[in-house]
Amino acid sequence: PCSLGLATPTAIMVGTGRGASLGVLIKGGEPLETAGRINTIVFDKTGTLTEGKPKVTDILSFNGYTGEDILQLAASAEKGSEHSLGAAIVAESEKRGRPFLPSADFKAIPGKGIRATIDGKKLIFGNVELIRDNQISTKDLPEVDALSSEGKTVMYLAVEGTLAGIIAAADVVKSDSAGAIEKLHNMGINTVMLTGDNQLTAQAIAKQVNIDEVVAQVLPGDKAMQIKRLQANGERVA
Repeated sequence: PCSLGLATPTAIMVGTGRGASLGVLIKGGEPLETAGRINTIVFDKTGTLTEGKPKVTDILSFNGYTGEDILQLAASAEKGSEHSLGAAIVAESEKRGRPFLPSADFKAIPGKGIRATIDGKKLIFGNVELIRDNQISTKDLPEVDALSSEGKTVMYLAVEGTLAGIIAAADVVKSDSAGAIEKLHNMGINTVMLTGDNQLTAQAIAKQVNIDEVVAQVLPGDKAMQIKRLQANGERVA
Protein backbone atom coordinates (compact mmCIF):
# COMPACT_ATOMS: atom_id res chain seq x y z
CA PRO A 1 0.00 0.00 0.00
CA CYS A 2 2.79 2.43 0.85
CA SER A 3 4.51 1.92 -2.51
CA LEU A 4 1.26 2.55 -4.41
CA GLY A 5 0.33 5.58 -2.36
CA LEU A 6 3.70 7.25 -2.03
CA ALA A 7 6.72 5.68 -3.74
CA THR A 8 5.19 5.17 -7.22
CA PRO A 9 3.77 8.73 -7.58
CA THR A 10 7.04 10.15 -6.24
CA ALA A 11 9.09 8.12 -8.73
CA ILE A 12 6.85 9.23 -11.61
CA MET A 13 7.04 12.86 -10.50
CA VAL A 14 10.85 12.81 -10.21
CA GLY A 15 11.20 10.87 -13.46
CA THR A 16 8.94 13.16 -15.51
CA GLY A 17 10.75 16.19 -14.05
CA ARG A 18 14.11 14.73 -15.08
CA GLY A 19 12.69 13.93 -18.52
CA ALA A 20 11.45 17.49 -18.95
CA SER A 21 14.93 18.84 -18.23
CA LEU A 22 16.19 16.63 -21.10
CA GLY A 23 13.44 17.79 -23.47
CA VAL A 24 11.21 14.70 -23.02
CA LEU A 25 7.66 15.71 -22.11
CA ILE A 26 5.42 13.06 -20.51
CA LYS A 27 1.71 13.91 -20.20
CA GLY A 28 0.96 11.56 -17.34
CA GLY A 29 0.82 7.99 -16.10
CA GLU A 30 -1.21 6.52 -18.98
CA PRO A 31 1.13 7.68 -21.80
CA LEU A 32 4.06 6.43 -19.73
CA GLU A 33 2.44 3.01 -19.39
CA THR A 34 1.60 2.93 -23.12
CA ALA A 35 5.22 3.80 -23.97
CA GLY A 36 6.34 0.65 -22.20
CA ARG A 37 4.40 -1.46 -24.71
CA ILE A 38 5.81 0.16 -27.89
CA ASN A 39 7.41 -2.37 -30.23
CA THR A 40 8.01 -0.22 -33.35
CA ILE A 41 9.51 3.25 -33.69
CA VAL A 42 9.25 5.18 -36.97
CA PHE A 43 11.83 7.85 -37.83
CA ASP A 44 11.86 10.58 -40.43
CA LYS A 45 15.22 10.88 -42.21
CA THR A 46 16.13 14.54 -42.69
CA GLY A 47 16.87 16.34 -39.43
CA THR A 48 16.04 13.26 -37.35
CA LEU A 49 18.53 10.56 -38.29
CA THR A 50 20.59 13.12 -40.23
CA GLU A 51 21.80 16.58 -39.26
CA GLY A 52 19.27 18.25 -41.57
CA LYS A 53 21.97 20.49 -43.03
CA PRO A 54 22.63 19.12 -46.52
CA LYS A 55 25.37 20.48 -48.78
CA VAL A 56 25.60 20.48 -52.56
CA THR A 57 28.08 17.80 -53.68
CA ASP A 58 27.55 17.32 -57.42
CA ILE A 59 26.16 19.29 -60.36
CA LEU A 60 25.56 17.71 -63.77
CA SER A 61 24.53 19.77 -66.80
CA PHE A 62 22.98 18.87 -70.16
CA ASN A 63 21.74 20.42 -73.41
CA GLY A 64 24.15 23.33 -73.55
CA TYR A 65 23.91 24.46 -69.94
CA THR A 66 26.92 24.73 -67.64
CA GLY A 67 27.08 23.66 -64.01
CA GLU A 68 27.13 27.33 -62.98
CA ASP A 69 23.96 27.94 -65.03
CA ILE A 70 22.19 25.05 -63.30
CA LEU A 71 23.17 26.26 -59.83
CA GLN A 72 22.17 29.87 -60.57
CA LEU A 73 18.77 28.92 -62.00
CA ALA A 74 17.97 26.51 -59.15
CA ALA A 75 19.13 28.98 -56.48
CA SER A 76 17.07 31.79 -58.03
CA ALA A 77 14.00 29.53 -57.87
CA GLU A 78 14.72 28.37 -54.31
CA LYS A 79 15.60 31.80 -52.89
CA GLY A 80 13.58 32.26 -49.71
CA SER A 81 12.79 28.53 -49.50
CA GLU A 82 12.38 27.07 -46.00
CA HIS A 83 13.30 23.58 -47.22
CA SER A 84 16.77 22.42 -46.13
CA LEU A 85 17.67 21.30 -49.68
CA GLY A 86 16.62 24.66 -51.13
CA ALA A 87 18.66 26.46 -48.48
CA ALA A 88 21.70 24.33 -49.35
CA ILE A 89 21.47 25.28 -53.03
CA VAL A 90 21.06 28.98 -52.24
CA ALA A 91 24.05 28.84 -49.87
CA GLU A 92 26.25 27.16 -52.48
CA SER A 93 25.28 29.70 -55.13
CA GLU A 94 26.02 32.61 -52.77
CA LYS A 95 29.37 31.05 -51.87
CA ARG A 96 30.29 31.06 -55.57
CA GLY A 97 29.16 34.67 -55.94
CA ARG A 98 26.35 33.98 -58.42
CA PRO A 99 23.69 36.73 -58.62
CA PHE A 100 20.02 35.78 -58.32
CA LEU A 101 17.92 36.05 -61.48
CA PRO A 102 14.43 37.62 -61.57
CA SER A 103 11.83 35.17 -60.21
CA ALA A 104 8.04 34.94 -60.62
CA ASP A 105 5.12 32.48 -60.42
CA PHE A 106 6.68 30.40 -57.64
CA LYS A 107 4.68 27.32 -56.68
CA ALA A 108 5.63 24.53 -54.28
CA ILE A 109 4.48 20.98 -55.07
CA PRO A 110 4.47 19.13 -51.70
CA GLY A 111 6.84 16.19 -51.58
CA LYS A 112 8.00 16.73 -55.15
CA GLY A 113 9.56 20.13 -55.77
CA ILE A 114 8.77 23.55 -57.18
CA ARG A 115 7.75 25.46 -60.30
CA ALA A 116 8.85 29.00 -61.08
CA THR A 117 9.55 31.41 -63.90
CA ILE A 118 13.19 32.50 -63.75
CA ASP A 119 14.48 35.23 -66.05
CA GLY A 120 11.42 34.65 -68.24
CA LYS A 121 11.97 30.87 -68.51
CA LYS A 122 9.63 28.25 -67.02
CA LEU A 123 11.48 26.00 -64.57
CA ILE A 124 10.62 22.77 -62.84
CA PHE A 125 12.96 21.69 -60.06
CA GLY A 126 12.46 18.61 -57.90
CA ASN A 127 12.52 14.85 -57.70
CA VAL A 128 12.15 12.33 -60.51
CA GLU A 129 8.39 11.96 -59.94
CA LEU A 130 7.87 15.66 -60.63
CA ILE A 131 9.94 15.45 -63.81
CA ARG A 132 8.04 12.39 -65.04
CA ASP A 133 4.70 13.97 -64.14
CA ASN A 134 5.62 16.62 -66.71
CA GLN A 135 6.58 14.05 -69.39
CA ILE A 136 10.26 15.00 -69.32
CA SER A 137 12.65 12.15 -70.18
CA THR A 138 15.22 10.98 -67.60
CA LYS A 139 16.60 8.03 -69.59
CA ASP A 140 20.28 7.12 -69.89
CA LEU A 141 21.43 8.73 -66.65
CA PRO A 142 23.51 6.05 -64.87
CA GLU A 143 25.08 8.80 -62.75
CA VAL A 144 21.81 9.18 -60.82
CA ASP A 145 21.90 5.65 -59.38
CA ALA A 146 25.55 6.10 -58.45
CA LEU A 147 24.81 9.36 -56.60
CA SER A 148 21.76 7.90 -54.84
CA SER A 149 23.65 4.80 -53.71
CA GLU A 150 26.09 7.13 -51.94
CA GLY A 151 23.20 8.48 -49.85
CA LYS A 152 22.86 11.70 -51.84
CA THR A 153 19.53 13.31 -52.69
CA VAL A 154 19.19 13.95 -56.43
CA MET A 155 17.18 16.91 -57.77
CA TYR A 156 16.33 17.48 -61.43
CA LEU A 157 16.11 20.85 -63.17
CA ALA A 158 14.05 21.25 -66.34
CA VAL A 159 13.92 24.49 -68.34
CA GLU A 160 11.08 25.05 -70.82
CA GLY A 161 10.23 21.35 -70.79
CA THR A 162 13.79 20.05 -71.33
CA LEU A 163 16.09 18.44 -68.76
CA ALA A 164 18.89 20.95 -68.12
CA GLY A 165 20.76 19.48 -65.18
CA ILE A 166 20.94 17.61 -61.90
CA ILE A 167 22.03 18.77 -58.45
CA ALA A 168 22.94 16.26 -55.74
CA ALA A 169 23.15 17.10 -52.05
CA ALA A 170 24.36 15.05 -49.11
CA ASP A 171 23.22 15.20 -45.50
CA VAL A 172 25.45 13.87 -42.72
CA VAL A 173 24.08 11.19 -40.39
CA LYS A 174 23.99 12.39 -36.76
CA SER A 175 26.85 11.03 -34.68
CA ASP A 176 24.49 9.43 -32.16
CA SER A 177 21.90 7.96 -34.56
CA ALA A 178 23.52 4.52 -34.91
CA GLY A 179 23.94 4.24 -31.13
CA ALA A 180 20.29 5.18 -30.55
CA ILE A 181 19.10 2.54 -33.05
CA GLU A 182 21.35 -0.07 -31.40
CA LYS A 183 19.85 0.71 -27.98
CA LEU A 184 16.32 0.27 -29.39
CA HIS A 185 17.31 -3.05 -30.97
CA ASN A 186 18.65 -4.20 -27.59
CA MET A 187 15.20 -3.39 -26.16
CA GLY A 188 13.58 -5.59 -28.83
CA ILE A 189 12.09 -2.61 -30.71
CA ASN A 190 11.71 -2.67 -34.50
CA THR A 191 12.92 0.48 -36.30
CA VAL A 192 11.48 1.99 -39.49
CA MET A 193 12.64 4.95 -41.59
CA LEU A 194 9.88 6.83 -43.42
CA THR A 195 11.10 9.30 -46.05
CA GLY A 196 10.18 11.11 -49.22
CA ASP A 197 13.63 10.39 -50.63
CA ASN A 198 14.15 7.72 -53.28
CA GLN A 199 14.79 4.07 -52.42
CA LEU A 200 18.54 3.99 -53.17
CA THR A 201 19.29 7.12 -51.12
CA ALA A 202 17.10 5.93 -48.25
CA GLN A 203 18.73 2.48 -48.22
CA ALA A 204 22.20 4.04 -48.14
CA ILE A 205 21.34 6.14 -45.07
CA ALA A 206 19.50 3.24 -43.38
CA LYS A 207 22.54 1.01 -43.84
CA GLN A 208 24.73 3.52 -41.97
CA VAL A 209 22.51 3.39 -38.88
CA ASN A 210 21.25 -0.23 -39.20
CA ILE A 211 17.53 0.59 -39.55
CA ASP A 212 15.34 -2.53 -39.91
CA GLU A 213 12.84 -1.32 -42.50
CA VAL A 214 12.81 1.48 -45.09
CA VAL A 215 9.68 3.04 -46.59
CA ALA A 216 10.83 5.48 -49.28
CA GLN A 217 9.24 7.89 -51.79
CA VAL A 218 6.36 8.71 -49.44
CA LEU A 219 4.56 12.02 -49.95
CA PRO A 220 4.05 14.13 -46.79
CA GLY A 221 0.29 13.58 -46.89
CA ASP A 222 0.73 9.79 -47.05
CA LYS A 223 2.99 9.38 -44.00
CA ALA A 224 0.09 9.03 -41.55
CA MET A 225 -1.32 6.24 -43.75
CA GLN A 226 1.98 4.34 -43.43
CA ILE A 227 1.71 4.57 -39.63
CA LYS A 228 -1.84 3.18 -39.82
CA ARG A 229 -0.55 0.33 -41.99
CA LEU A 230 1.91 -0.66 -39.26
CA GLN A 231 -0.77 -0.37 -36.59
CA ALA A 232 -3.13 -2.54 -38.67
CA ASN A 233 -0.44 -5.26 -38.53
CA GLY A 234 -0.67 -5.20 -34.74
CA GLU A 235 2.34 -2.95 -34.13
CA ARG A 236 2.38 -0.44 -31.24
CA VAL A 237 3.95 2.51 -32.98
CA ALA A 238 5.82 5.61 -31.81
